Amino acid sequence: MTSGLDDASLPRDNGELVFEAPWQARALAIAVALVDTLGLPWDEFRHRLMAEIAKDPQRPYYESWCAALESMVVDLDLTTSAALDAAAPTERAPL
Repeated sequence: MTSGLDDASLPRDNGELVFEAPWQARALAIAVALVDTLGLPWDEFRHRLMAEIAKDPQRPYYESWCAALESMVVDLDLTTSAALDAAAPTERAPL
């Protein structure tokens, strides 16, 4: 990957990435594509993820991943929190 993603830090089982649901793999792919497409350093996303995990250490890993991704696209003015909330399923907590 050109993103600089250190995939060794991702959840694995016997060396294989671990996803409990398809949306988790999609969230990973979206983050990698965003970083690659915009030419951002991977640390830009990684630091956001670490901050989200620190905010709520009990939250499942990929939920923190999505929170980091959502904050990144909002901060980069690629969308708004309102647009994300309007497009999301009703069970998703607002930003």
